[in-house]
Amino acid sequence: MVRVSVWFTAACAAAVALVVGLTGPSSAPVADLLPTADLSPQLVASPQRVVHRHQPLERRSPAARRLARLSLPQQVGQLFMVGTPATSASPATLDQIRRLHVGNVMLTGRSRAGVRAPARVAAAAQARATSAATGGVRLLVATDQEGGQVQVLGGRGLPSIPTALTQGSWSPGRLEHAATTWAGQLHRAGVNMNLAPILDTVPGPRAAAHNPPIGHYDREFGYRVGTVSRHGLAFARGMRSGRVVPTAKHFPGLGRVHANTDTDTHVVDRVTRRHDRYLVPFQRAVDAGVPAVMVSTAIYARLDPKRPAAFSPFVLRTMLRHDLGFDGVVVSDDLGLARQVAPWSYGARAVSFLRAGGDLVLTVDPRTTPAMYAAVLHRARTDRHFRARVRESALRLLELKQRQGLLGR
Repeated sequence: MVRVSVWFTAACAAAVALVVGLTGPSSAPVADLLPTADLSPQLVASPQRVVHRHQPLERRSPAARRLARLSLPQQVGQLFMVGTPATSASPATLDQIRRLHVGNVMLTGRSRAGVRAPARVAAAAQARATSAATGGVRLLVATDQEGGQVQVLGGRGLPSIPTALTQGSWSPGRLEHAATTWAGQLHRAGVNMNLAPILDTVPGPRAAAHNPPIGHYDREFGYRVGTVSRHGLAFARGMRSGRVVPTAKHFPGLGRVHANTDTDTHVVDRVTRRHDRYLVPFQRAVDAGVPAVMVSTAIYARLDPKRPAAFSPFVLRTMLRHDLGFDGVVVSDDLGLARQVAPWSYGARAVSFLRAGGDLVLTVDPRTTPAMYAAVLHRARTDRHFRARVRESALRLLELKQRQGLLGR
């Protein structure tokens, strides 16, 4: 859209044993996002991790116990985030929370009505998170609140945020303090997840003019990986301090493409490599415990030339999970209206993303949800390996919600 791994507790690791065929743990609670002094462009391999299996039920995490009580349709619903206008709740989206067990929403468009309007939309959505709909699990309510031209919420109590390029000229301490304030404003508006910070690095000012998704809008923190790393982490720490989940995006980077995946097809990055130095900001964010990473839908010719990154097991599993050691929630960029994924059917988009290793399917258009949901549910019912993938991703979402106090009773 226009996003030192911590060791897992034995209880959370036992939760993963519920998932057929899994060997990796879910992400652990993150108290702080720590700054990293070393911003060398070298990517380091993550250590081997140990999963302790066969723990008694009473020793499993609350998220794992909640997962065991969710029906398969409810588990599938947890894997969707569906758009609704920030100014008024979409009847279609509200209905999908009830009928399709949708577990998360995104506030879209532009609102200048202050805190109250989005808070009403968020409250209306949360009210649909009943026992029958979501197993009583509350929703992640996300939005795009980066700054500059990418700021969904405004008005009284939600003042304008400078562009990321301006934020990158501040000290990291000043930015962290400001981001904490912005997160508090979002929290009062009912938002508990921000699809930011941007960790894409644009090579320089001249390149920015030819980079429609990022540089054109000054969405980058700067033109050096060190600046992007330091300021991206400062923004993320501020969000966490204000009780809002930050989302690092758009892995593996949109800073060197020449078209916008939202509005164009066949957007291709021809330069990014597996151990590219432009991945350093994402590595630093993972090392600091960022809870969510959004994956781009661009095609990366040197990584997987056959499919968008969001549909690529190599990008999601080999690079993000293995190389960077990320075990948090992987969010797709928009799979609903984005022109880049138009050649795929709605159902194929959702299934391909989850099968590749993604966790949370984002669609800004509720009209696309029924086909996506039906395809995922059908695949889960007929393919035990895919069903295990659904459980794995549902557990990751529930672990994140546990840390946010959204599991319910």
